[in-house]
Amino acid sequence: MSKVILITGGSSGIGKSIGEFLTQKGYTVYGTSRNPNRYTDSTFNLVALDVNNVQSIQDAVSTVISKEGQLDVLINNAGVGITGAVEEIPQEQIQHNFNTNFFGPINVIKAVLPQMRKQQSGLVINITSIAGYMGLPYRGIYSASKGALEILTEALRMETKDFGVKFTNLAPGDFATNIAAGRYHAPVLKSSAYKKYPDVLNNIDEEVDESGSPIAVAKKVYQIINTKHPKIHYKVGAFMQKFSIVLKFVLPDKLYEKLLINHYKL
Repeated sequence: MSKVILITGGSSGIGKSIGEFLTQKGYTVYGTSRNPNRYTDSTFNLVALDVNNVQSIQDAVSTVISKEGQLDVLINNAGVGITGAVEEIPQEQIQHNFNTNFFGPINVIKAVLPQMRKQQSGLVINITSIAGYMGLPYRGIYSASKGALEILTEALRMETKDFGVKFTNLAPGDFATNIAAGRYHAPVLKSSAYKKYPDVLNNIDEEVDESGSPIAVAKKVYQIINTKHPKIHYKVGAFMQKFSIVLKFVLPDKLYEKLLINHYKL
């Protein structure tokens, strides 16, 4: 039987690319969107799900299981970006980012685990970010939310290993998607003490615009699904973005910090 796959945030960007690729490979794919009726041209099933609404999550998971009788793979992809000096980001925006990038995935995981335990099999792929491996200037909240999901996955692997359920992280670098359109930007204020923020923001947007296709992420997901014993951490992206993680672990902290300062011209 074809594996049944649920992808949160499947209506655009990386999630849409993953869904289309896995559908072509013969999997039964369900993506999610807060407003699935807006995407009538989707090549795979879309169900209504808001990661900030627990009842919405439970309803979506129940819908998939009732239709298919199984749920084999969860890809926790839904997320939002956020930029700005930590001091100047409104508290409600910080909380919204963690609700979407961290607490939302937790609640989706809680919703699928009973079925996966019942099956004695399942795979959860948490889409994190290379930014989650380091505290990036003016992206500190985003780095923290994705880093938290990376660490949580390590714990979940050990907690669920006796049930036949597998967990792994996939950390993408920058890819050419519409993520900037949904990202919260702290306002650029003339009165701000953080005069370098606008230049860093431009640097971030340019790196996204110049990056590759998200199909690379989809292909890596396909590889993970077909790996008998997935690793804890996977990365996909430009060489230097992936290599930056290696440098993080081999260089002295202050030297690594200096590299980031130079990169962002701080």
